[in-house]
Amino acid sequence: MMQSYSSDVLTGGVNIGHSGVECLEYVPLESISTPTVNTVAAAHYLHLKPQTLRMWACKECGPIRPRRINGRLHWNVNEIRRLLGVK
Repeated sequence: MMQSYSSDVLTGGVNIGHSGVECLEYVPLESISTPTVNTVAAAHYLHLKPQTLRMWACKECGPIRPRRINGRLHWNVNEIRRLLGVK
């Protein structure tokens, strides 16, 4: 499955980490100007696996709930900030 990334969330694209695994570089959460981020970005900021957020969405059991836009999950940046205690 091809993963799409929001260009305003990524700083320089994709880098290969020390272990040879693909690593994404994200901008600080405080710098994001869009109202929502995709599941992969939200998982990064929350230090969780994307599948955990997908489970929250499916079971409606997490501390925050996503919006579904064109069938895809988008997570509210302000809710992520609130959950993490970031202004």
